[in-house]
Amino acid sequence: STDLTSTVGYDSIIQHLNDGRKNCKEFEDFLKERAIIEEKYGKELINLSKKKPCGQTELNTLKRSLDVFKQQVDNVGQGHIQLAQTLREEAKKMEEFREKQKLHRKKIELIMDAIHKNRNLQYKKTMEVKHTSASLSCHMLSRLLTSFSTHFWQLFLKLAQTKSALEDSDRSYQQNVTTLEKIREEWQKEHIKACEFFETQECERISYFRNALWLHVNQLSQDCVQNDEKYEEIRKSLEMCSIEKDIDFFVNLRKTGNLAPAPVVYENYYNAERNVTPARSPVPVPISRRGPLPTPTSAPGEPDYATVDGYSLI
Repeated sequence: STDLTSTVGYDSIIQHLNDGRKNCKEFEDFLKERAIIEEKYGKELINLSKKKPCGQTELNTLKRSLDVFKQQVDNVGQGHIQLAQTLREEAKKMEEFREKQKLHRKKIELIMDAIHKNRNLQYKKTMEVKHTSASLSCHMLSRLLTSFSTHFWQLFLKLAQTKSALEDSDRSYQQNVTTLEKIREEWQKEHIKACEFFETQECERISYFRNALWLHVNQLSQDCVQNDEKYEEIRKSLEMCSIEKDIDFFVNLRKTGNLAPAPVVYENYYNAERNVTPARSPVPVPISRRGPLPTPTSAPGEPDYATVDGYSLI
């Protein structure tokens, strides 16, 4: 501003820096809230995997697949809890960066506040001396001219005294103007240094903020990749699930023998003569292995076993 005592430009810069600090605080709070959500979600997943039954009476390969499934759900939950801790650490770093900038900027602001105060005081003093000097000159000259004809000799002495007072006033005025100029030059130099410092801080803040946001997105992406790896373990386990093996496993586990019950033979307890020739007992027939297992079919609208883009899906 052309007004020497104005701080409108400086105040605008300080306001912008404070807004930037506020924006960093908002992102910091966002990370903290996201951490709370991730931690809660992770704990809920872990509780679900540990406490909720999920095919607990299944056998053999499908049981192993379900065990892998529940273990990986637990791992995903642990991953979300770890992500929550990472987000809290990033929020802490943002807070430390924000407070460090505030501390450094405060030193510059104190210097600028002091130099603004000194500049304004000297400007005010100089203007007062200038006004006093001008007023004194006009007032004394007017009085002298008015009474000149009647009090010539007395006025001659007063004229000398007034001239001396005017010279002293003018000298004081010149000294104040010189002092003010030195202060103005010092203020301008410090103002430029302050602006350069503030610009450097703002560049650092934008760079740090941008990198923090970039890192946050990378962390979320990495979490998704890790989760997909865990889900892939489930898919691999399901590929090892064999319907025929599970059926055979159940049959071998629960089988009671390989012979069918023998036919019931008639015995005549009424007429003993008719039982002279005992009836021939039939030979037990071993149970033959059943035919091939039926191919699982799906009702309309139900998913089939398939492989799509490298992912084993049901």
